[in-house]
Amino acid sequence: MNGKEQIAAAIERILSELDGRAELLAATKTVPAELINFAISKGVRLIGENRVQELLEKYDAIDKKNAQIHFIGHLQTNKVKYIIDKVSMIESVDSIALAREIEKQAAKRDLSMRILVEINVGNEPGKSGIAPEETESFVDALAAFPHLIPCGVMAVPPKNCTEEEKKKNFQKISQKFLDIRAKKEDNKEWSIVSVGMSGDYLSAVENGSNLVRIGSAVFGERNYGGENNTK
Repeated sequence: MNGKEQIAAAIERILSELDGRAELLAATKTVPAELINFAISKGVRLIGENRVQELLEKYDAIDKKNAQIHFIGHLQTNKVKYIIDKVSMIESVDSIALAREIEKQAAKRDLSMRILVEINVGNEPGKSGIAPEETESFVDALAAFPHLIPCGVMAVPPKNCTEEEKKKNFQKISQKFLDIRAKKEDNKEWSIVSVGMSGDYLSAVENGSNLVRIGSAVFGERNYGGENNTK
């Protein structure tokens, strides 16, 4: 994991590269609260956590006055209740069952939850996300949940793609977002395309992303305990 000087330099470089075209979300899986807060002090305004237990362990120590927390990992329905009042957005809504549980827990606390619809852009077996061709009908179904505010789409494109394949995937996600927006002109909240990570965020931004989730390019390589880094 990088030291503070490296983190500061990385944040400065990435923000300069983004040049206001997209927001930087720092993916903070395995990153201690001290370094998260340092990143916030250097201009990070969004952080993303993948795991409920880790978020709960770090939550009290995170500087929440100067940054918002998004949940960006796969979320089990039985864990929604633990984070519903601790995050400003759930980026990984991939089923009606999950949407229904978020609605239930948000209603209990009389709050609204901003969400993104996770798209399985490569139609990869066993991977979370809505099939691209089902995205519009899924978004329509979310209207049944008054405490949910759909704000856009999120995706983790297939790994080991060529640069041209990556570009096409980014464009596919962006186009799906635009197609839905065209039908929901009254929905000003529908404004986010969250795609692009440490190895491809500039290509993602050039092809429609306006929110990039960057972990290792900010904090350095980390030990995920055998897990793949999917954000």
